[in-house]
Amino acid sequence: MSVQTSSIAATIADAFADRLLAWYDRAARDLPWRIAPNSDELPDPYRIWLAEVMLQQTTVAAVAGYFARFTGRWPTVVDLAAAEDADVMAAWAGLGYYARARNLLACARAVVAHHGGHFPDSEAALRALPGIGDYTAASVAAIAFGQPAVVVDANIERVIARHRWIETPLPMAKRDIRAALAPLVPTERPGDFAQALMDLGATVCTPRGPACAICPVMADCRARGRPDIERLPVKPPKKAKPHRYGLAHWIEADGKIWLVKRPAKGMLGGMRALPGGDWTDVRPAESGIVSVDHGFTHFDLTLALVRREAPTEGASEAPDAATEGGWWPIAGLDAAGLPTLYRKLTDKMLERDA
Repeated sequence: MSVQTSSIAATIADAFADRLLAWYDRAARDLPWRIAPNSDELPDPYRIWLAEVMLQQTTVAAVAGYFARFTGRWPTVVDLAAAEDADVMAAWAGLGYYARARNLLACARAVVAHHGGHFPDSEAALRALPGIGDYTAASVAAIAFGQPAVVVDANIERVIARHRWIETPLPMAKRDIRAALAPLVPTERPGDFAQALMDLGATVCTPRGPACAICPVMADCRARGRPDIERLPVKPPKKAKPHRYGLAHWIEADGKIWLVKRPAKGMLGGMRALPGGDWTDVRPAESGIVSVDHGFTHFDLTLALVRREAPTEGASEAPDAATEGGWWPIAGLDAAGLPTLYRKLTDKMLERDA
């Protein structure tokens, strides 16, 4: 690349960042984990990391309440590292993708054990922590520590794919998107730059009906005015998800029900749940009292609930001594931290019996 070409490219990149950051200074979303642009307050790496983990495959609206409860109960990474696994899993219940909660604890404990309770400030060191991938490492490095990292989430993918008119289908397009974005990242305010792109994708360059007329970078956007702008980024065709079936058991005695703890590894690992058998491709012969349909990432599930007899001695005896579990008051099920699947099933059962 010639000196003149390099200078032109740098000028274009600076103009893109300047326009985007000027817009962000006016229009930044007010989020509980975010430091307002041009604030003298220093960002807290713990809060930024926690929010980024919660936001993976989850909406801002769904995360806000969980974030407030977590930071109220465990205000620092040291507090979280010292928490009981069951308490964290229960607090996470309903947020989905429960491996994130297990990784959350593993990462917090690694930060305390190996970094003195302080998150490392480099992208490479962050990536070496449990449960932190390329996106989260780049995001925390940029937002918390001002490192000029290339941050790419779904919103940023959409903005860059349209701005540079990248027609390569995802996930292969990720490499082209990163290559197009890298020279645009400024050395000053890289964290605000990343958050500005996130906000732009969330509020202006939306999947449907993008508001191009108010976009701060519309002047050189290659998708501007094109009737097929909404097809970018190009996504691969969806594969049909398999359907599985299962039975859960309602074992009740003395106003309590028997709950088990699922194995640490696997679906809903470490969570409290109703007991039951494996989920298979075959619909069970036994029909349930109530049933729910629930979608996971890789399959859909129909789970039916059947009654099982409690021990004759009532809630003083375990129905199955080989299974880790315990009796839980039916009136206090809200505090059990059941995953959404089982919460839906117990709610339906209690509505039926009301």
